[in-house]
Amino acid sequence: MFKRSMGVAVAMLIMAGVMVGGCGSSGSSVGSDSPRIGVIQPVEHPALDASVKGFVDGLAERGYKEGQNITIDRQNAQGDHANMESIANRFVADNDKLVFAVATSAAQVMANKTKDIPIVGAAIFDYKKADLIKDMKAPGTNVTGVTNFNPLEKQVDLILKVMPSVKEIGVVYASSEVNSQAQIEAFKAYAAKKGLNVTEGTITSVNDIQQVAQNLVNQGVKAIFVPTDNLVASAMPNLTAVTDAAKVPVFIADDNLLSGGGLMGYTVDYYKLGVQAGHMAADILDGKKKPQDMPIQMQDMMKLAINNSQLMKLGITVPADVPKEAK
Repeated sequence: MFKRSMGVAVAMLIMAGVMVGGCGSSGSSVGSDSPRIGVIQPVEHPALDASVKGFVDGLAERGYKEGQNITIDRQNAQGDHANMESIANRFVADNDKLVFAVATSAAQVMANKTKDIPIVGAAIFDYKKADLIKDMKAPGTNVTGVTNFNPLEKQVDLILKVMPSVKEIGVVYASSEVNSQAQIEAFKAYAAKKGLNVTEGTITSVNDIQQVAQNLVNQGVKAIFVPTDNLVASAMPNLTAVTDAAKVPVFIADDNLLSGGGLMGYTVDYYKLGVQAGHMAADILDGKKKPQDMPIQMQDMMKLAINNSQLMKLGITVPADVPKEAK
């Protein structure tokens, strides 16, 4: 009886150890001399998942193949900050060779835990404002990576091309997202130069999004812009359920939001940025470069993504002078 109780207790402890730090998988196990790479993301949604897939593929293109000569420990915090803390602590305790941090919050948590392990970031708009680096061209810390910077001036110009008479624009973003705040500041500054009034709608959880959207509609906004924001992205249909009923189009900076009812916008390709990050990580693993000396990289070409079914639903016609690169 005593032996059986001990066995059950040990099993429960092992299960608890596996559960700490959110959901994830370590991938295929390889030799102990092979590099171990941690992957941390705050929540699951298509843009972040595409970044991770691109990162793994980018590493493979450089000869670092999961299950053959590297182990990749993927961890998702499931939207829980305490989980991110646990994941970061685990990566440090495991002495991972490198960490891929997807999104600003994940990179900030990881950077607070270690100044030695190289951190390559993705899905981060402004590394400097997030206090992750000292300079975009020479980070000066153990953090480098790729930025999901998008041309916010072009976003404003696009709205004006499609809706030339618009004067009132709403923006929706998470108040806790440094990444989103930086985008909205730039968006508002340029919009003001164009004579537009911008009304902010901030959320702290997905439960806020419908009420915030309704408030913006009630205040008379004629269009809404959503930056690259993890929280909004995870509940985009909740937003468009309100805006569609009011015939208010939602312009986006992430093409993954089209499936949730976004209308159009200049967007980055998160998969390709992930591949870029994988190549940067390979340079570090090869010993060719160090994070502190590696400039933050961005995508060379933005694409204009358009949701044709949403155009029809809202009765919007795209002017002929809208760029041909729309997809």
